[in-house]
Amino acid sequence: MNTPMLTAVTVFALALLIGFAVISKVPATLHTPLMSATNAVHGIVLIGAMLVASSADDALGYAIAFAAVAFGAANVVGGYAVSDRMLHMFRAPTRGEEEEAKR
Repeated sequence: MNTPMLTAVTVFALALLIGFAVISKVPATLHTPLMSATNAVHGIVLIGAMLVASSADDALGYAIAFAAVAFGAANVVGGYAVSDRMLHMFRAPTRGEEEEAKR
């Protein structure tokens, strides 16, 4: 294994371990606001995946790039869906909802 590849794998493994350690320390009540605040980061990851996809030159590279873009897009869409759902929880109820709640 060459040195740049070993360095990249080492950084990736350390990032996984540190990321898991940090996220596991976050209380459950903060996971949704934390996800909402990091949607911009997910967008940057998606852009990075698309840039990497543009440099793919073989079938394996295209497959990996497609998976990266698909996972990145799912992360962005899911983050915004969860954020939207969370924000709906904090809206004042409308008249129709108030009347239904009284019944």
